Amino acid sequence: MREPRFFDAELNTDDSQLTLSDWVCRHAIQVLRLKTGDTLRLFNGQGFEVRARLTEVSKRQAAAEVIDTLAPLVESPLSITLLQGISRGERMDFAIQKAVELGVTRIVPVHTARCNVQLKGDRAEKRLRHWHGVMVAACEQSGRAFLPELTEIQTLETAVNDRQEATKLVLAPTASQQFHGLPDTDSVALLIGPEGGLSDDEIEFATARQFAGLSLGPRILRTETAALVALTLVQSRWGDLT
Repeated sequence: MREPRFFDAELNTDDSQLTLSDWVCRHAIQVLRLKTGDTLRLFNGQGFEVRARLTEVSKRQAAAEVIDTLAPLVESPLSITLLQGISRGERMDFAIQKAVELGVTRIVPVHTARCNVQLKGDRAEKRLRHWHGVMVAACEQSGRAFLPELTEIQTLETAVNDRQEATKLVLAPTASQQFHGLPDTDSVALLIGPEGGLSDDEIEFATARQFAGLSLGPRILRTETAALVALTLVQSRWGDLT
C-alpha cells in the first residue's frame, strides 16, 4: 500500500519528533484511520520531506518520529509560469490541479475582459485559499515536495508586463506558430485565456510585449483542456516529459 503524503508547512529540518498539525491529524487519523505504528510522509512545500512513524494517536492529536529524510527528484528543470485567465469553479480547479501535476513553477490567476467571475476583497481571498488547497492536494498526490507559487489575482496588463522568462507564449487560435518551431529555453511564461478566450486587443497587447502567439491546432479547446495540452507540450519540448 502506498504511504499517504501530507503537506505540513510547519515541518522543520531539525525535527526528529513531530506533532502533527490539526489538518494532517484530521485527514490521517479521522479520515484514513491510521494507527500507532503506521507510516506516512510529510513535506513542507520547500523541498524537505520525511518518512515518519506514528508513535501516539488519539482522537484529536497524533505524534510521530522521523524514520528517514527524503529527497524526491520530481521537479522539472524547466521553470514554467502559467498565466491563467480565471474561469468558473471546477474549470479553474482542474487547470490548477493539472498544472501542479505537470510541474509548473508559478501560477498567476489573471482577470481578463471575458472572465465571467468577478473576484475582489474577501471573495478573492477566499478563492485564493481554495486554489491553494487544490495545489496542496495535487502536490500530495503527484509526489512533489515543492509547492508552486500562487500569486495574487492580477490584471492582464500587470501579469504580462512583469514577465522576465526567456520564452513568452500566448495561446491564440489564429496564430501560425507551433511548438516545433520554437528555440530551446529554460524558462517559459504561458498565457491562456478563460472561457471565451482572450480578446483580440489582449492578444495584441501581449504580442506587443514579446509574447509569441501560439496555436494548438485546428480545434478550439476549452480553457482547462488548453492548459493541460499546452503544459504537456512545453514539458515534452523543454522539460522532463519524454
